[in-house]
Amino acid sequence: MTPLPAWTAKVSWLSWPAVILVVQQVLFPAPAGNIVQGVILGLITAMVAVGMWLIFRANRVINFATAEFGFLPGIIAMLLIVESGWAWWAGFGVGVIIAGLLGVITEFVIIRRFFDSPRLVLTVATIGVAQLFGLIAIFVPAWWDTTLQNQRIEPPFGSVLDIGNFRFDANDLMVVIIAPTILIAVGLLLRYTRLGVAIRASAELPSRAMLLGIPVKGLQSVVWAIFGVLTFTALFLRIGVFGTPVAGQLGLLFFLRGLAALTLGRFTHLPTIIASALAIGVLQQGVAWNTDGEEAQQVIGAVIGVIVVLSLVLRRDRGLRSAIDGASWQSVGESRPVAAVFRRLLLVRVGRIAGFAVIAFSLLWWLPYSGQFGTTVQHRFAIIFIFTILFISLGVLTGWAGMLSLGQLGFFAIGGVVAGKLTVEYDLDYLLALLAAGAAGAAASLVVGVPALRLRGNYLAVATLVFSIAVAGYFLNPQFFDWVLRPTDRIERNPILGVVDWRTTRASYFVALAVTAVMILAANAIRRSRTGRILIALRDNEDGTEAFGISAVRAKLTAFAISGFFAAVAGGVAVHHDQFFQPDNPLFNLSIFTGAVLGGLGTAAGAALGALYFNGTFFWLREEWRLFTSAIGTLLILWLAPSGLHGLWQTVRDMFLRWYGARRGVVDADLSEDLLDVSAPESLEEVAS
Repeated sequence: MTPLPAWTAKVSWLSWPAVILVVQQVLFPAPAGNIVQGVILGLITAMVAVGMWLIFRANRVINFATAEFGFLPGIIAMLLIVESGWAWWAGFGVGVIIAGLLGVITEFVIIRRFFDSPRLVLTVATIGVAQLFGLIAIFVPAWWDTTLQNQRIEPPFGSVLDIGNFRFDANDLMVVIIAPTILIAVGLLLRYTRLGVAIRASAELPSRAMLLGIPVKGLQSVVWAIFGVLTFTALFLRIGVFGTPVAGQLGLLFFLRGLAALTLGRFTHLPTIIASALAIGVLQQGVAWNTDGEEAQQVIGAVIGVIVVLSLVLRRDRGLRSAIDGASWQSVGESRPVAAVFRRLLLVRVGRIAGFAVIAFSLLWWLPYSGQFGTTVQHRFAIIFIFTILFISLGVLTGWAGMLSLGQLGFFAIGGVVAGKLTVEYDLDYLLALLAAGAAGAAASLVVGVPALRLRGNYLAVATLVFSIAVAGYFLNPQFFDWVLRPTDRIERNPILGVVDWRTTRASYFVALAVTAVMILAANAIRRSRTGRILIALRDNEDGTEAFGISAVRAKLTAFAISGFFAAVAGGVAVHHDQFFQPDNPLFNLSIFTGAVLGGLGTAAGAALGALYFNGTFFWLREEWRLFTSAIGTLLILWLAPSGLHGLWQTVRDMFLRWYGARRGVVDADLSEDLLDVSAPESLEEVAS
């Protein structure tokens, strides 16, 4: 084979930006003025992507607080200018100071607490930071006795340029001046200054950098300060050009564009990241020019998602794996059964029986029949059961197999639309519809799983997230496909097996409970089987597992199929419980992931606790307390119980067993802790047998 010319290696970093521009020109052609708008949006996106790149280099984690990090100081700066009459430069300067301080405070108070934690925990911590800053931003306009509206910041000087039918003012000019200046300044800082060299060294090998006397944690505070300034500047300039984002317009595309550029640059190559950001900005404006306003966001998300997935699949495996070296994506905890020496104690035996009896009594009689709870509570608990199944599906893929997934809502939506379609149009029995939905979810998961076999950690998270965005926003959107159920289509609860009438709320509650019980039993059986042991071994030591003749490919695809089946069944139950189909916001995947981790990945009990916490805070707390528990509560639980609520319960239980066992003279107090450590993974020899 003739080798490629040497010059191709020098320009290969432009390949994916070029592909994006070709897609825009062929599928979404636009006039010159629209292209210029895209370049301006691309410069804003480039600052966001570079900020995300800095955090990834420093902490080996995708920062899901990117949009909210810029939003909070951006809103303060805007209100200082619009409501208080400050000059543009004064408001911008104050915003820069606030953003830098927020970066330092966030790193010192929150991120540093998880410095040695698995990247799984730190990922959820960034989601908690996003919720916290989003909570604070809600109350900021009240300080000026106003409400957040879609408005623009007046430019600091007058300047107008017309390109065709497009008019550009000083706000657009400020983007063209400020964004490249900041990006060049960051590049020069990292390349030619001692501070930049220290930041790059601490990012590459933090342990060795510490041994050389480099203050790694202090440098991370600097990185977070720079990140804060970049994201604030990007949002502030965006407000001037496109207006204030309100009603959820900020989160999805603002974050998705930066994440896509970061992924196309393989999380490492800064020139590719910046060039990709510019190309994505042009693509978005081209899509917006050729698509109706209400549909543009869904089409943009789907197009960017397809490009990102293709870029991941076509990359060399070596490049994909290099970005996750040193990052831990293992489960944050394992279920620890009570040791046999303690199970023989009378109090322990009675306590276990009493605990199961209380749970059964509460679910089977107290909630549905006691008269103390109405149909609203029964409806809400049925939703908690559904989310328990969904969290179990995430536990299979991430908790057992160690593959990070942020796209469970995609499988959930597929199961919902398949089950609803079969019962509405084909009058199929409910149980058969659930099985068909589960099969569809398993098949869809294999479609994702096959190209994802070469992906790990952050790459797999990105692939599953963009898959869910494309599915929920485009492929299962009745605006684009007539066969998809609409929210106005009512799904009737036909008798199960032609006999069981479950049209009432109470009956629907029991059906959801029964399906959840079956799925819990199935999950526990799989976990105790050879399949479950293989997935755990694969997560902990993939190379060692393959050395015993176990196919990692087959095991990973099995994990995807099981996870997709469970998530789709949950979607099928949900669509009949609610009696309509409507895909959730794709960013809800992050909340789903957070709830599952907070409950405890990998166990049915953890899934149930996570579902209860996740939904209970929304159902039974006032709005201000609800926001508090979703933001600060997330960070507190991660700090106090990295293994989740189930891990916290096991810690408390084990403390009691050590005390009680020593008091009863069954074991020595110093030895009881060793006896409780019975959850070590099976040896590879046992798995292979």
